[in-house]
Amino acid sequence: QVQLVESGGGLVQAGGSLRLSCAASGRTFSTYFMGWFRQAPKKEREFVASISWTGRNTYYADSVKGRFTISRDNAENTMYLQMLSLKPEDTAVYYCAAAQNPGHHMQSRGYDYWGRGTQVTVSS
Repeated sequence: QVQLVESGGGLVQAGGSLRLSCAASGRTFSTYFMGWFRQAPKKEREFVASISWTGRNTYYADSVKGRFTISRDNAENTMYLQMLSLKPEDTAVYYCAAAQNPGHHMQSRGYDYWGRGTQVTVSS
């Protein structure tokens, strides 16, 4: 089992940047495939990015490709999401998620563990 805690959200102007962190408990972080999802008001939770166990492979939603970068530090049990050139439509609660063997890593149903989320608000 793993517990996840997100941090780094906040209010930023359009064009600005933020870096989200996801701290994981336990000593088996490297055995988890990790993902970031987001949920805006009145919308379904959507995939943002995911990263393989060693960090070798990364995947992005088309809407964030080229602006967001996912990474992880297995020694620090932490995953990151660097967000650049933020847009108002990026406003959402951002969640990190973990699964040891996600069958569908771009879908929320592929993950077993979730953090509580961190709010990102981008003003125009």
